[in-house]
Amino acid sequence: VQLVESGGGLVQSGGSLRLSCVASGSIFSIYLMGWYRQAPGKQRDMVANITSIGRTQYADSVKGRCTISRDNAKNTVHLQMNSLKPEDTAVYYCAAFRRGTYYRGSYCSIEAYEYHYWGQGTQVTVSS
Repeated sequence: VQLVESGGGLVQSGGSLRLSCVASGSIFSIYLMGWYRQAPGKQRDMVANITSIGRTQYADSVKGRCTISRDNAKNTVHLQMNSLKPEDTAVYYCAAFRRGTYYRGSYCSIEAYEYHYWGQGTQVTVSS
């Protein structure tokens, strides 16, 4: 599976961006798609994720401001980000978790290191 992100850029505080992640390869094998972000000197944190049947999870820091969605016909996952803040500045990565892989509890407990595929990342910079 290959993941390619797009849609990052420079935006003013309060603005919006829509990130996209196109998946190719063995798409049928994907159970969970996630968006993560990593700011300089910080760990990679989950922003949002979505299962193959549309169940979603959001980080507290983006609830109410971000919406994750998927277009199965186009093998694409989107992250709509509104009311952006300078602290949202980071490289945003798309990730995919393979179907049939063991995980503890629910999909909400799957951590970054457990994802099988990652994109190259797209820079989001929010100016104050």
